[in-house]
Amino acid sequence: MGNHEGINPMLTIGDVARLLNVHINTVRRWSNQGILKTYRIGSRGDRRFEREDIASFLLQQRSKMAEAGVERKPLSSS
Repeated sequence: MGNHEGINPMLTIGDVARLLNVHINTVRRWSNQGILKTYRIGSRGDRRFEREDIASFLLQQRSKMAEAGVERKPLSSS
């Protein structure tokens, strides 16, 4: 077997939906609109996402929220 240290596994649409806490259809829509960078693989054209692209998306959203003056509230621990 070869060395796989340099290979970053790509995320599925379900993985991204869980990370962003949104429905998978929202991820599909954002992908179709070009909001999230998507790679299509296989004969079915399944979507895959790179972790770096999702991290970049989250940073952009955080920046937009800060510019709009929206504060993030910490989750309460009950």
